[in-house]
Amino acid sequence: MKTLNKKGQTNGLVTGLIFGITALVITVIIVLVITSTFNNADLLTSTRPTTTITNESFNGKTQGVWINYTGYTLAGASASNLVSGSFIITSAFNQTSQIGINIANISVTTGGVIKNTSATVYPNATISYTYLTKSSEELTSGLMSTNLTSGIDNISEKIPTVLLVAAIVLILGILAVLVGVWQRMRMGGGGI
Repeated sequence: MKTLNKKGQTNGLVTGLIFGITALVITVIIVLVITSTFNNADLLTSTRPTTTITNESFNGKTQGVWINYTGYTLAGASASNLVSGSFIITSAFNQTSQIGINIANISVTTGGVIKNTSATVYPNATISYTYLTKSSEELTSGLMSTNLTSGIDNISEKIPTVLLVAAIVLILGILAVLVGVWQRMRMGGGGI
């Protein structure tokens, strides 16, 4: 009569679960290291497109650009996928007095807001500047990294459920083995 290998049945399930979860965790760690390395190495920043704005003169004000006026925001600041801190002022012109403005007296924040750096306010000026936007490769990499992180969050939420199901299967397996052993004991121990 063939006997059941109880040790092999229960250990196989437990060992499989342990190795499966360990392999999943190691794989996730390796993938996270690779994606974070690519994102942090700035390998994709060399293809960032440069946008040039020439003679911006109106952006919600009744006159032109307000240079050295607190709170004036450049139109490029609303660009989608803007690279923060990439604004470079190339020239400025005072429309009222028809003279150029020294760009050394113009300061812009990383978000594209012109700050006060001089006592002279130019309420009717034009300004030219450049800024960078993220490349499509850089955007794709960022989205993939975000999706990977959110996928890991989703999977990690399911691990307790998987372990619970595995524990139930393990308990049912042990119970089935015990019932089988009990039935054999009952059949074999009966009569003379």
